[in-house]
Amino acid sequence: MAENRISANLSAADRDAVMQAITTIREKLPFLVDLTIEERKSLPKLGDKSRAFVSKALEIAAQNPDFLPRSFDLDEMRRDIELFEALYPIMISLTQLQELVDDTSVAVGSEAYAAGLMVYNYAKASGKGAGLDSMVDDLGRRFARKSKKVQPQAS
Repeated sequence: MAENRISANLSAADRDAVMQAITTIREKLPFLVDLTIEERKSLPKLGDKSRAFVSKALEIAAQNPDFLPRSFDLDEMRRDIELFEALYPIMISLTQLQELVDDTSVAVGSEAYAAGLMVYNYAKASGKGAGLDSMVDDLGRRFARKSKKVQPQAS
């Protein structure tokens, strides 16, 4: 059998505790928004390179509020920056966790699939006459190819 990188169990209680923790995170962040793909593409992005720019812009606006229109809400800008900075380490941590969960799921799924293939191959090779024929056929349906329909040629 291939290398077994993961040998673990996740109890129903632990899974439920993790799900409750996720629920708690959602409850603690009730302001989270769900952007459409179009909205995500159209919004200017505040990344690592732009963080210094935004901080400097806030400093300039705070020290020189006279040139800003009265409708400009400096306090709201400050709250947005503070929220972004507070969310940033959470985002980094959740991104790392998401990658670990994804990688673990891929790895353990691969191990399970490889084991299933070995069972199928062993059953095909040595299961004849052992009452496994229908089960082997059932497993073999996973690999059945759909025949391509022949398109009638237009005249």
